[in-house]
Amino acid sequence: MSRQMIMGNQAIALGALKAGVNLTAGYPGTPSSEIIEFISKYKDKTGTYVEWSVNEKAAVEVAAGASYAGSRTLITMKQVGLNVASDPVMCLSYVGVKGGMVIVSADDPGPISSQTEQDTRTFAKFSKLPCLDPSSPQEAFEMIQSAFELSEKYNTPVLLRPTTRVDHAYESMEFPVLESARKKGEFEKDTKRWVIFPRTSFFNHQRIFERNEKILPIEFSEPQFKYNYIEETEKKNSKNISEYAELKKGRLSFASGGISYSYLKEALSILKEENPQNDLIQNAVILKIGTPYPFPEPLAMQFLTQCLNDNSEITVFEELDPVIEENLIFLCGKNKTACTVHGKLDGIVPCAGELSVEIIKNIIQKLAGIQQETALKDNSDSAPELPLRPPVLCAGCPHRAAFYAVKQAMKGQKTVFCGDIGCYTLGNAQPLDMTDTCLCMGADVTMAQGFYHNENDRQCFSFIGDSTFFASGITGVVNAVYNQSHQTICILDNSTTAMTGHQPHPGTGVTMMGEFVEKISIPKILESIGVNPIIETDPFNLVQSIEAVKKANQSKGVSAVIFKSPCISVASKLGYARSEPKKVDNSKCIACHKCINELGCPALTLSSSVNEKGKNFVQTDTSLCTGCGLCSAVCPCSAIN
Repeated sequence: MSRQMIMGNQAIALGALKAGVNLTAGYPGTPSSEIIEFISKYKDKTGTYVEWSVNEKAAVEVAAGASYAGSRTLITMKQVGLNVASDPVMCLSYVGVKGGMVIVSADDPGPISSQTEQDTRTFAKFSKLPCLDPSSPQEAFEMIQSAFELSEKYNTPVLLRPTTRVDHAYESMEFPVLESARKKGEFEKDTKRWVIFPRTSFFNHQRIFERNEKILPIEFSEPQFKYNYIEETEKKNSKNISEYAELKKGRLSFASGGISYSYLKEALSILKEENPQNDLIQNAVILKIGTPYPFPEPLAMQFLTQCLNDNSEITVFEELDPVIEENLIFLCGKNKTACTVHGKLDGIVPCAGELSVEIIKNIIQKLAGIQQETALKDNSDSAPELPLRPPVLCAGCPHRAAFYAVKQAMKGQKTVFCGDIGCYTLGNAQPLDMTDTCLCMGADVTMAQGFYHNENDRQCFSFIGDSTFFASGITGVVNAVYNQSHQTICILDNSTTAMTGHQPHPGTGVTMMGEFVEKISIPKILESIGVNPIIETDPFNLVQSIEAVKKANQSKGVSAVIFKSPCISVASKLGYARSEPKKVDNSKCIACHKCINELGCPALTLSSSVNEKGKNFVQTDTSLCTGCGLCSAVCPCSAIN
């Protein structure tokens, strides 16, 4: 074995491979995407089957089939993907599994790249599934192996809940020796076990209750279970005992889990070094929780009793929901233990967003009565703050051209433009301003129907990417045709899943196993459902695209315009030659700035050169310009060529 810097998602992948995982399925979603991509690099060596499923629900159901047969399976997604997968996940909680099944649901505090900050730990309690919460890449590597063992011991799926900073952190780790996956299981028919009936669910619910409320809390509290523990230092003889009496506490006590535990450890390390005489800091005690559900009650009660004896108050650091905090408060009430628990519920800890070492350090300083420096520091030698750079569609992105074509075709009409999850959500930004709504994947198609049935004089458009169409758009199209909506579905087909790292999908003709397959035709799917007309167009052919939108919108019922042009990041791989960057001819440019004001392409900027009226000419940034030609089509004086 060799020591390497390994990303958290890679560590999760390696842990699964080390555990002999037979089948891996998932749907791309930041911050989880790298797990499957890393596993696919070793599929030939280990014999692990790996796939990008059309959505998270499909991934869970594919894995369930293999798990029923006794094979080990891994499913990956982000936290909002767990919503899509919740139907089979909730049922699997009651039916159970045979081969170990681990569901990685990567949470995104912030949120950094998600619609919500939802907490998988809360979903674990709701679904009655054990949940492990890693605090580092190394722990994630170890936890996922333990999760497979736990899954098979209790015949249940197990949730692994890494967060963004664990997924994308790097840690020096021993790269494990990878061997072949476990021998595949063989399905044994047993309708009493595998066919879910109400009576079966009733008995299984009793079994689940016994496991989660009585067995696992004890097992998770045992010393040999290394992910939950009380961490403390020996109390030192202090000369400031009278000060402790005034503060009415003997030392600082904390509870934490996940990445927040790592932040807490680092914050305490810094404060201990800065305050060597402060025994409150030096003698701090931590309850570390690696299994937020089922909660390790005996261990937590030991901690609470210790805090009560120390006359100590407890502060809980965790991201998103107050899961640990509420469990401790519940235990205090249940056991009539008079401990005071601080955290999100009383405002000591921020209720939303990410925590950090600095945030936790500042809170601890206040708790320890350490006066924080308020004097202004001389920042003359420090680096200036970075400017705010809101995300924009890339220069040469075909989505910009598609949005602009629809905007021009519908100018002056009563419209609604329903967006979706993907790069094209950025169509909401000025100057395009072409995304009026964005709810969740696939909702663009169905929300447009709601607008139409509410106001049938409104021209209703929906924008959906090719990958999202396969993931969750088809059902909405069926609903639109069946319920006689009048809308135009704009499919932005850029031949990849661009937002999450250019993963393949059913329309690309390649699988994660590296096999070339027949591309699933979007036009044929639409035709079979009853969409008419279906018009394909190159979004960079502006005149043609505008006419396509007008024609589609004028038809009755559900129509579709497929804007087909590859993402600029994969175009060369697909055989498209990149055009030369465009240049502006100042002898023709009238400095009207229409190209900038209407397109918002980052490759278009103002030149330092001015015309006779003192207005800046436009120039192209040749390092960004892809030569797509959209600005040339917009320019009223043919100055960009």
